[in-house]
This record gives sequence, C-alpha cells and structure tokens, in this order.
Amino acid sequence: MSELKDQLCPFCGENKAALREEEIEIPYFGRVYLFSMDCSACGTRKADVEPAEKKEPCRYTLEVASEDDLNIKVVKSGEATVKIPHIITIEPGPASEGYVTNVEGLLERVKAMIQSAAEGEDDPAAKKKAKNILKKLGKVLVGREKLKIIIEDETGHSAIISDKAQKSKL
Repeated sequence: MSELKDQLCPFCGENKAALREEEIEIPYFGRVYLFSMDCSACGTRKADVEPAEKKEPCRYTLEVASEDDLNIKVVKSGEATVKIPHIITIEPGPASEGYVTNVEGLLERVKAMIQSAAEGEDDPAAKKKAKNILKKLGKVLVGREKLKIIIEDETGHSAIISDKAQKSKL
C-alpha cells in the first residue's frame, strides 16, 4: 500500500489529508485499486474502488433470504446505483463512494442514511415511513425477512460475489 501524508484536503484546505492507494485481488472479480482519503483536520473520509481491468456495464440482483446471505461480498464503485425496492435508491454523484463490504455492511449504511434523513424530517408521515423501513431492515439483518438488492453500474466496476447473485447486462 502506498500512502501520502500531510496532503492538501480539498474540503477544508488544510495539509492534513492522508491519501492511500492499494491494489488487491478480489476472488471472482479480479484486481482492483482501493483509493482513500482521510483528513485529520476536518474529519472528511472518501473512498473509491476501481478495477485494474476494463469491464462491461452490469446489473447484479440478489435476494437476501437468510442470515448467511449477510456475509456475501459486495463491491460498489462510485459510479454504481444501489436499488433496494420499496426502501431506497442510491444514485451516484459527486459524494458517491466506492467500497468493498458485505450485504450486512451495505444494509447498515442504508439504515444510517434513513436514520439521518428521518432526524431532520418534520413530517410525521415521513417519520413513520422511515421507522417502518428501519424495522424491516432490522428483520432482514436477523434473517426474518427477505429483501432484494440490485446494483447497476455503467462502468462494470461493481459486483455481488455469490452464486446466488444474478448478473445481467444493462
């Protein structure tokens, strides 16, 4: 892994950012570069994943049906759209990050996003909807409810690494 310390942070302008790059091999996916930035001055963290090889646009669909499915590896690029029907669609954009996680980690990220959005919400109906979604996610995380996850990536840099996942072209 290569690391550059005391770099200029594009968010706060301080020379307190650490930039890291690492090349790793992910089974069934191939070689990828992991890029990250952490600023000790403002606390900003950014990360992205980029494959070493060119890929075709892709869509992965996974039915999460048991606790075992929570351990399935997920590779999401900064350009990917994550869809969880009836729950959330996460579109790529300037703040979008790439990461390597598992299904549980992805669902925990979604929970945190919904909790954060609900805290700033004044509408009681929207708060109730968020509470119901969080309950559903809680049930999925203990294997008592099913859920579908779809990752679409025009760059082909994302994957759900499991025989249970269905891969198709966009």
